[in-house]
Amino acid sequence: MFNMAETWSPQEDGLCQILQLLKESQSPDNATQRAVQQKLEELNKYPDFNNYLIFVLTKLTSEDEPTRSLSGLILKNNVRAHFHKFPAPVADFIRNECLSAIGDPSPLIRATVGILITTISSRGELANWPELLPKLCQMLDSQDYNVCEGAFGALQKICEDSSEILDSDALNRPLNILIPKFLQFFQHSSSKIRSHALACVNQFIMSRTQALMIHIDAFLQGLMHLAADDDAEVRKNVCRALVMLLDVRMDRLVPHMHNIIEYMLGRTQDGNETVALEACEFWLSLADQPICKEVLSPHLARLVPVLVKGMRYSEIDIILLKGDVEEDEMIPDREQDIRPRFHKSRTHTLHREGAESGRPANADGEIPEDEEDLEDGDEDDGMDSDSALSDWNLRKCSAAALDVLANVFKDDLLPVLLPILKETLFHADWEIKESGILALGAIAEGCMTGMVAHLPELVPFLINCLSEKKALVRAITCWTLSRYAHWVVGQPHDQYLKPLMTELLKRILDGNKRVQEAACSAFATLEEEACTELVPYLGFILETLVYAFSKYQHKNLLILYDAIGTLADSVGHHLNKPDYINLLMPPLITKWNVLKDEDKDLFPLLECLSSVATALQSGFLPYCEPVFRRCISLVEQTLNQHIVRGLVSANFLFRY
Repeated sequence: MFNMAETWSPQEDGLCQILQLLKESQSPDNATQRAVQQKLEELNKYPDFNNYLIFVLTKLTSEDEPTRSLSGLILKNNVRAHFHKFPAPVADFIRNECLSAIGDPSPLIRATVGILITTISSRGELANWPELLPKLCQMLDSQDYNVCEGAFGALQKICEDSSEILDSDALNRPLNILIPKFLQFFQHSSSKIRSHALACVNQFIMSRTQALMIHIDAFLQGLMHLAADDDAEVRKNVCRALVMLLDVRMDRLVPHMHNIIEYMLGRTQDGNETVALEACEFWLSLADQPICKEVLSPHLARLVPVLVKGMRYSEIDIILLKGDVEEDEMIPDREQDIRPRFHKSRTHTLHREGAESGRPANADGEIPEDEEDLEDGDEDDGMDSDSALSDWNLRKCSAAALDVLANVFKDDLLPVLLPILKETLFHADWEIKESGILALGAIAEGCMTGMVAHLPELVPFLINCLSEKKALVRAITCWTLSRYAHWVVGQPHDQYLKPLMTELLKRILDGNKRVQEAACSAFATLEEEACTELVPYLGFILETLVYAFSKYQHKNLLILYDAIGTLADSVGHHLNKPDYINLLMPPLITKWNVLKDEDKDLFPLLECLSSVATALQSGFLPYCEPVFRRCISLVEQTLNQHIVRGLVSANFLFRY
């Protein structure tokens, strides 16, 4: 059906067949999708199949844009997987067609062509496509907007994906030409072009690329020119550049620091949340700088209210978090919401890394709520595991910024913050009250010395908040109380520890899964702080934790294992009593027997049982043999699988 010719043109029947497949691939039917995928894999056997795909993308303007774009994305996947196997005429045809279509009138097609170009480039093909960069650079000067924008879109993707090679001798350092070229476009009449130009330059800040450093003054001038840009994407890129420059060229920013701080204060309140988030990162980065306290002190009274306000849930957050759903414990968890969890110490603090990793801090000593832990794999407090809010956002960044600033300014922060807390903590609107409770938790580490005088009043207030009507308030209160657990444990038990423990255990059995998770995590923190102080209450604690086995869905069961393991570590041999053993072991062994060897939930259960076995000592003897045998079996299976994989790899290397 297909053929190769020196001058290639599509055959009508082949073109019709591919168009039909492209239409069918947009079907929602799974069976149809599988059939299309199989057919596409078969067509990859034909040398010029990819010629048809690029033809549909770049030349077949009679087709609708989504179909043309889809053809390009299928080609992109083929390039990623097989480009090194493409016949030279096919590879050349694709390259030429990409360059000819870079200025397509359709923004969607231009973007798809750009993605295709950068995919080819990222396969190590920049060196084999010497005309690409000069051609794109030449296109930037085109009077045709579509050509200029298409070329810039492609260059931005190349800068993102191939930044290192662009600054290497392998390509004769094209950045020496490109950087000055990009800077010229900072004043272009099109906001899209300005945004592309700035985004391209931003790719080379953190690497301190010499081609940029020698033009650093022109770059800073360009940033100042763009600071008040009407376009949100441009403002976002300006904020991003200034945040990175704090780490790379603080010396150049110091003379302008007052104006930069004023600018970032305004942008942190930008009506566009993506701009506000980029600006909020500035405070995290500034906190790492030795000059932070000196330059920020005059602005603290204005900054702190902005950060606390940024910590409120937005309306869309509340909808995504199902904030109006108070009881959901009977709704099964979605498997995609469940991350592997392991028992480990929670005695760490809020970290700065979140801003750099893109991942928030969270409840084991980090900024909570929807926050996942900064450190790979650590537990979160359960405030928000919904994928829609699992990304770094303004709320999390604002809370993390307040935390790091509390560690910089210590108790000097309190004269500014305490009046704000007094207003927010007792506010009639639950969203504002919730943000105040989060702020109170965020400053716990940095301002603990100054907060001690207020805790006799605040801790009972927070314990009462554990009974609030709104689940999101109950959940954040669990986390904030866990941040002050060390102080609580050092006070008279009847006054603080017993009321806190009683209310947290109630929340462990809450009807809301988010509250269950937050309470379980907070109680484990309390266990670590209290250790053997909990011994008089072990019976009550174990009854609650064991009852939770019958209430919890899949995800919270994993957190429950962690809380039980932490309890065992904390009270040690005091757990070795027949009554306690008869309470605790049956549900654990039931889970142990139900889980299959390949079930990932076996790992956190093993961690839990390890701690329990150590604590029970001789009390674990009745369970030793079956657990020991299975552990030996798991080790043998793992070793055998490792050996098999090693043999397969060795055979592969021997053959090739």
